[in-house]
Amino acid sequence: MTRIIADISVSLDGFVTGPDPGPDNGLGTGGEALHRWAFSADPADRRVLREGTARSGAVVLGRRLFDVVDGPKGWDDTTGYGAGEVGRPAFVVVTSSTPESVRTAGLDWTFVTTGLHDAVAAARERAAAASSDSGTDLDVILMGGGSTIGSALEAGLVDALTLHLAPVLLGAGTPLFPGEAPRTPVQRSVIPTSTATHLTYDLFR
Repeated sequence: MTRIIADISVSLDGFVTGPDPGPDNGLGTGGEALHRWAFSADPADRRVLREGTARSGAVVLGRRLFDVVDGPKGWDDTTGYGAGEVGRPAFVVVTSSTPESVRTAGLDWTFVTTGLHDAVAAARERAAAASSDSGTDLDVILMGGGSTIGSALEAGLVDALTLHLAPVLLGAGTPLFPGEAPRTPVQRSVIPTSTATHLTYDLFR
């Protein structure tokens, strides 16, 4: 069964970027510390990253995050989804307009201009097809940014939430929970490592 899983790194004070994020500074000032775990040599961090990317049948992201990862300082042959750990799932971008060109043209991009619900539905179809092809249940991963995941949580679109809690205080930036999300989390796993605490919750109304 395909689930919708929001998966994102967050600071101890609840920010998914540092201050002043932008296309040339995607994680904001100091925000690189949020993803230190993804490049860690800690075996537990590597396992979390490997398992998370392996279950990705399709990935949803917002336009601002797309502009970062597709920008000149974005993904390349050594740094991409899952820090190059496994595979290349389909990517679905929520956007008001389709970009004129795509630098990372080797990836499978779909641009949805009719809203988050339709983007998640399109990603679910892609993940279901990938599951059928592989013979393994694969999920839709909401990778961000923070406003996209926040909107999905508020809309009740998310089945599970995986947080990579980084031991850093950013003080400002993009908050993961800017409003009240009408869901009840049930903790399913806690994996502490040398660089983060990986938390997984099932979400229920």
